[in-house]
Amino acid sequence: MQVQVNGIKLGVEKLGQGTPVVLIHGFPLTRAMWRPQMDALRDRFTFIAPDLRGFGESAGPTDDVTMDAYAEDVIGLLDALEVERVALVGCSMGGYVAFRVMARAAPRIRALVMADSRAGPDSAEARERRYAAVRRIQTEGPEGFVNDFTSQLVGPTTKARRPAVVDEVRRIIGTPPPSSLAAALNALAARPDSRPLLPSISAPTLAIVGEEDTLTPPDAAREIATGVPAGRLVIIPQAGHLSNLEAPDAFNEALLGFLSE
Repeated sequence: MQVQVNGIKLGVEKLGQGTPVVLIHGFPLTRAMWRPQMDALRDRFTFIAPDLRGFGESAGPTDDVTMDAYAEDVIGLLDALEVERVALVGCSMGGYVAFRVMARAAPRIRALVMADSRAGPDSAEARERRYAAVRRIQTEGPEGFVNDFTSQLVGPTTKARRPAVVDEVRRIIGTPPPSSLAAALNALAARPDSRPLLPSISAPTLAIVGEEDTLTPPDAAREIATGVPAGRLVIIPQAGHLSNLEAPDAFNEALLGFLSE
């Protein structure tokens, strides 16, 4: 379905029963990345999975978008659906959005899950890589960038033993509009440092990460888990940056155990 939020239509899927859990996807994917969680745990939780603006079934505009703008869309969606308190799960860029939701609406978050994400900002080198990617997309189109980036999203074990997962990731990404990719890359590069926020987060927090994640490695997850007063860490073996897709059984076990407490 689509829900009108902040002047745009957001694509969103809501299904299941029980405690509401919001799932925020990573870049440059869509809400479809959460299918292994929604299918397996829908009898325990009510999942609310939006497409961030410019991705999937969500419209723009995406010009000059920021992590705070994405966060305002998530908060506006909760208002539109009349959902007051939720558990919040964010993967990669979705984790950066989740931090901005916490900064703006912490009382509405009963639990926080940061999957393959980090609290710190981009380094100067990482920002320049994102800007270079924007230039590439603008000159060559999105296909080459998306293909190359897809290969970074999964770990070597998945590539060697589960090639179908790589194909599924590429299918989920599809071909996002160049403007959406560029806007998100610029927002990623400009995102604020969320490390000062960590000590103030009172919600129980799980940092979960694939042991083969090179984009947001286990040390980044460990920084979140140790920086939040009620934080904990789970490292999933033989998984890369998309641990929920690469090792869904292990991811679901960790998610269910944490959210059931």
